Amino acid sequence: MRIGVLGTGIVGRTLGAKLVELGHDVKMGSRQAGNEHACEWVAAAGERASEGSFSDAAAFGELVLNATSGAASVSALTSAGDAHLDGKVLIDVSNPIDAQSGFPPALTVCNTDSVAEQIQRAFPRARVVKTLNTVTAAVMVNPALLGGDHVIFVSGDDAAAKRQTTEILESFGWPDRDIVDLGDISTARGAEAYLLFWIRLYGAVGSPFFNIAVVRQPAARS
Repeated sequence: MRIGVLGTGIVGRTLGAKLVELGHDVKMGSRQAGNEHACEWVAAAGERASEGSFSDAAAFGELVLNATSGAASVSALTSAGDAHLDGKVLIDVSNPIDAQSGFPPALTVCNTDSVAEQIQRAFPRARVVKTLNTVTAAVMVNPALLGGDHVIFVSGDDAAAKRQTTEILESFGWPDRDIVDLGDISTARGAEAYLLFWIRLYGAVGSPFFNIAVVRQPAARS
């Protein structure tokens, strides 16, 4: 599959490298073609990797992955172009961090809205799915790094888009039983707000290499 990855940070580069490893053709997009980090990533990732502008990457991808800062995501996707997102699955892994708020950071949006919903409203013909924003980049593409069962979440209005996203998550190593469908795109509010707790857990455990499990009540015996 051809995949456009928007964003040249550690998340975009980690996801892009894994997708190339899995046999996908990946174009990494930034505000301008020739971005230093994108070019370094291409050199390391191999012949299936390429780079360009946000617009180039979105046009290239049969599926588009947003790994830009949550505060800048709508702007980045606007640069990518509405026509280049039309009808495509758009996987949003961003978080609404307010980088100007100090530590611990505040969220740029919460409670009654989310970045994922903002993206879906701005690009109504895109098929937005929120996922992977609740774990650090290395765990996104290698859940076995932690050992044991732990979960990842998906939110979105389009059932087929969530199925395709789930297939990608499974290719990363997430078992189907550990992929929790929260519901429609508004449920991304919970996944994004979890960042506030994630930061506190990071401080408590002293490492970003952790996740949570959902422990369910055993089924009643008949």
